[in-house]
Amino acid sequence: MFQSFDSHASPDQGPPRLLALRAKLAAMGLQGFIVPRADVHQGEYVAPRDERLQWLTGFTGSAGFCIVLPDVAGVFIDGRYRTQVKAQVDLSVFTPVPWPEVKPGEWIRERLAAGVVGFDPWLHTADEVERLQRSLEGTGVTVSSVSENPVDAIWPDQPAAPAGKAFVHPVALAGESHADKRARLAEALRKARQRAAVITLPDSLCWLLNIRGADVPKNPVLHGFAVLHDDARVDLFVAPAKLDDTVRAHLGPEVAVHPVEGFAEALKGLAGPVRVDKTTAPLAVSDILKGAGVEVAWGDDPCRLPKACKNAAEIAATREAHLRDGAAMVEFLRWLDEASPSGGLTEISVVQALEGFRRATNALHDISFDTICGAGPNGAIMHYRVTEETNRPVQQNELLLVDSGAQYADGTTDITRTVAIGDPGQEARECYTRVLQGLIAISRVRFPKGLAGRDIDALARFNLWVAGQDYDHGTGHGVGAFLSVHEGPQRISRVSEVPLEPGMILSNEPGYYREGAFGIRLENLIVVQEAPPLGDNRAQLAFETLTFVPFDRRLILREELSKGERRWLDAYHAEVLEKLGNRVSGATLDWLTQACAPI
Repeated sequence: MFQSFDSHASPDQGPPRLLALRAKLAAMGLQGFIVPRADVHQGEYVAPRDERLQWLTGFTGSAGFCIVLPDVAGVFIDGRYRTQVKAQVDLSVFTPVPWPEVKPGEWIRERLAAGVVGFDPWLHTADEVERLQRSLEGTGVTVSSVSENPVDAIWPDQPAAPAGKAFVHPVALAGESHADKRARLAEALRKARQRAAVITLPDSLCWLLNIRGADVPKNPVLHGFAVLHDDARVDLFVAPAKLDDTVRAHLGPEVAVHPVEGFAEALKGLAGPVRVDKTTAPLAVSDILKGAGVEVAWGDDPCRLPKACKNAAEIAATREAHLRDGAAMVEFLRWLDEASPSGGLTEISVVQALEGFRRATNALHDISFDTICGAGPNGAIMHYRVTEETNRPVQQNELLLVDSGAQYADGTTDITRTVAIGDPGQEARECYTRVLQGLIAISRVRFPKGLAGRDIDALARFNLWVAGQDYDHGTGHGVGAFLSVHEGPQRISRVSEVPLEPGMILSNEPGYYREGAFGIRLENLIVVQEAPPLGDNRAQLAFETLTFVPFDRRLILREELSKGERRWLDAYHAEVLEKLGNRVSGATLDWLTQACAPI
């Protein structure tokens, strides 16, 4: 199994660890410290050695941070984790704080009159630190970087740094050689009159060099740093043992490999201007450059946008990955439909079965994240991860939410289906139908070029809003091509200002969650494409759906759907049957035919 069911949360360890941290801070002359869920590469996904937030607090979510002050320790979590955090931290010593509604600077101002709050400059971006400093201006509180991370100093059994092996991602799937990528990005540097760019994000590094790695669970990325020069050369800083002869031959003479320990010193020897991404690179990078007199040019990571806009080969490969994965999902759903009436299923057994169907494809590299399988009230925990301690029976007359994905060499998948176990009731069907209407709205929309995710996010929420309902997460995140299942900069979110461009892959996943009762989420992946000519031929974009798996007809209130929504749904189900009919077993084909019948 790629997924384990061990519990990583240790609420009982929070109080003594917090006490030890406060003692260490006092010895360092600090009145506070910020503990983020981050590593030196500033990627969303971190290795076990970098799970400082989890080790200190018990909170296992994928985003958040803790601010430790002398008399209070706030765990800042966004809307996805408001329910989860209350079960994972000791509420007698840790205080959940709704973020971003409550800004960290405001929170500190109200609780600390004067003093120094420390932070590790390798674990925060320049943008983060600047915003925090501005919010504390005019107070007696200052923030200061530290040379020693106090959490690491009190963590006696901190895991070692990851040492996964890198491997080549073939150009047939990448669609472009790394030499061509380097040349294309180097030309952009020259036009901007910049001598080099620092690359710290693991997925950017892997995309640029057409390699993949094994340093982070569920994400095929390599930990390292790179400097791209304006002549297309790259200096790659990585543990040498991670690169075998095949990878080194693939990289070629224009990619020089250096030990990762030499990165900081190499920065000092660069000729400026050097591009650094203020929103993704650790603050330490720009501090080192400035300290050595090297001019820093703030700008976007040069790989992020080209990586987000998939080329024809990447999209074609991703389509194939989704069809393979869709067939596995349909086999799973048929199994679930047949097994659930007799009882005996648990959340863990459902997760195990789903991974088994994906393994049966003989193409599974890994799952793309721990499967979220929430039965009944556990479905309301948006990023619920089942453990042996929380494992719940799948009971009759309730909803089961299954959010899962896979990593194949030709693509990354992410799909959510909520299904009826027995009869969950009329209210569940009403809420399910509203969520489905939101997914359909995003799937059908055409929009002018230049619009961002924030401009269409509300379409997915309209039917929920008119019922006085909503969900506390974005409608969609970017997805990589055999890379991270969460990829920036594109999003469908009320805070996203990045214009959507052809080739961008996103999720389309509205939801609705009622704490203590049920959760509903439906998710397909979509790709931005040029919209076919229509009307007065305005330049518009649209979405192509990549995910083909039926929705649960038992939960759809046909009379609540408009004619257009019914047409889209019937056409979608017809396409599911057409694309997957020859990829599933005979018994599953019979089930699929019924599941895809017109609404």
